[in-house]
Amino acid sequence: MQVGVIASVNEARADRFSHRTAIVIDVLRATSTMVAALEAGATGIVPTETVLEAKALHRPGDLLGGERFCRKITGFDLGNSPQEYKSETVGGKRLVLTTTNGTRAIIKSMRADNVLAGAIVNATACARTIVELRRDAILLCAGSHDEFAVEDGLCAGLLLDRLEALIGQPVETDDFGTAMLALYRDRRQAVAETVGGGTTGRRLIKMGLGTDIDWCSAVDTSDLVPRLNGDWLTK
Repeated sequence: MQVGVIASVNEARADRFSHRTAIVIDVLRATSTMVAALEAGATGIVPTETVLEAKALHRPGDLLGGERFCRKITGFDLGNSPQEYKSETVGGKRLVLTTTNGTRAIIKSMRADNVLAGAIVNATACARTIVELRRDAILLCAGSHDEFAVEDGLCAGLLLDRLEALIGQPVETDDFGTAMLALYRDRRQAVAETVGGGTTGRRLIKMGLGTDIDWCSAVDTSDLVPRLNGDWLTK
């Protein structure tokens, strides 16, 4: 199995996704929030690139969620904190979601055979799904402001570690993947500290959203893997 790793959404090229399983990683916070929303009973999530597109796709009964620069979008029902997505709020509802990097990364990945949302919270389940789909894979770190984000790279390394454990042998990856695997293995006892120490983590802490870092840094708290079916992410 070959598994490539892309450092940020800005580096994603369409040809890298063909005939592969794509795993989009945006630990803080889009893909973590997608897991939370589906765990809470949302029927599906429609990822959009822009605020205008999200509003255009909104139907009666839908919820609008998302952020720009870590802040809830004016007029939207929900922001991008996984802790906002409770069963009493999202249960039985469709979500239309737009975020600065994560939803854009999903849209960039749509040429892949399969598109999954990966995070620290569902790493082992995500790795298991990759193996079951029997395709080479590409891990797309969404990043922050078109640049690499350490929390996404850490998650990519975690996924590679879990893949190696599942298949019982080293995964064939690129140089960046090798570096991210080494990063995770060096920092596996300090996941939350590493996530919180990145640029986005420090920004969230300054905004009083430090509990999101704890939530998003908890390894393997979910067995749910959001998967793109048509234009929707579902269980």
